[in-house]
Amino acid sequence: MRNFLSDKSVGLKPSGIRKFFDIVSEMPDAISLGVGEPDFDTPWHIREEGIYSLEKGRTFYTSNAGLKELKVEICRYLKRRVHLDYDPDHEVLVTVGGSEAIDIAMRAILNPGDEVLIPQPSYVSYEPCCILADGAPVIVELKEENQFRLKPEQLLAAITDRTKILVMPFPNNPTGAIMEREDLEAIAKVLIEKDIFVLSDEIYSELTYGQDHVSIASIPGMKERTLVINGFSKSYAMTGWRLGYAAGPADLIAEMIKIHQYAIMCAPTTSQYAAVEAMRYGDGDVAKMREAYDGRRRFLLHAIREMGLPCFEARGAFYVFPNISRFGMSSEDFATQLLQEEKVAVVPGTAFGDCGEGFIRISYAYSLENLKEALGRVAHFVNRLDSRQGGAPHA
Repeated sequence: MRNFLSDKSVGLKPSGIRKFFDIVSEMPDAISLGVGEPDFDTPWHIREEGIYSLEKGRTFYTSNAGLKELKVEICRYLKRRVHLDYDPDHEVLVTVGGSEAIDIAMRAILNPGDEVLIPQPSYVSYEPCCILADGAPVIVELKEENQFRLKPEQLLAAITDRTKILVMPFPNNPTGAIMEREDLEAIAKVLIEKDIFVLSDEIYSELTYGQDHVSIASIPGMKERTLVINGFSKSYAMTGWRLGYAAGPADLIAEMIKIHQYAIMCAPTTSQYAAVEAMRYGDGDVAKMREAYDGRRRFLLHAIREMGLPCFEARGAFYVFPNISRFGMSSEDFATQLLQEEKVAVVPGTAFGDCGEGFIRISYAYSLENLKEALGRVAHFVNRLDSRQGGAPHA
């Protein structure tokens, strides 16, 4: 029998995040710091609205683009939080998580061979989505010495005549890096001059510490060449509800809706009704969760530095990205040995691109109790590595 599998699909690498998650799920007494999922329950008033929608029998398809009521609330939210004006009838699409928005946006924009600039380390889906849409991924390596921010000179060096899209993955998973207004203005100048479109993944926009998130779409001249992608998973602790959205130029949204129609039909109806409640009344919940994450962030940074591990100060999302290169081990080996010896799961930096070598990602979307126990185990592991290499153990 002939091989019925697609070469394109076979060539995709499985997610490096899920590998360690699958192992730890079957390991007694193991602690996972690997998955980027809030440990908070979805706020009760949001769950209650989902329950109420079921009780009222609201279990039918919505329009393909999403509930009008939800799209209106999304537009109000974007105006309130990032000072962007969108038309709910033509410039917003409700999707099955932010990941679907990334996928169908690339399929709606790319022709075979079009190049997509993907700053890495970054979320694992960008490169596969580009490949599946017949695009050509071009990796731009973010540097620790630049606080993992994208620099205009890096952008210019990567642009060719075939460049069509720049992915903007900020606040960043896995590094926790952000882009401030001055950074975005410098990038926008290049994008306008070179006529490049932007996919701005802002799923962690509510989780910044010490400053408000700035959307690149709010920079003058950028709204018409930017698709803003966001969702409810991270900020409202609604991962399992599978709901996201895209806001951008009407002609692009129209093409995305066509793909969405054939592949999905519509996002889950119950989730959409719950999301209306989240958008209207959830700002206080988000603020409380953000405050808790910030406390965990500060604890984690202090604990990691106490171990003698260099660690860039993450200012967004809920991850830190410590540098473990001094041990002379690959990120994969470090994470594997840590799991085997101390039963703590972290994610190798290489899961987010080859330039993540020498780093590991630790999520602080976990309780302080779990973080304290896990970090104690990590400290024991680091001290053993130091002893093996003849270095002085750290406190």
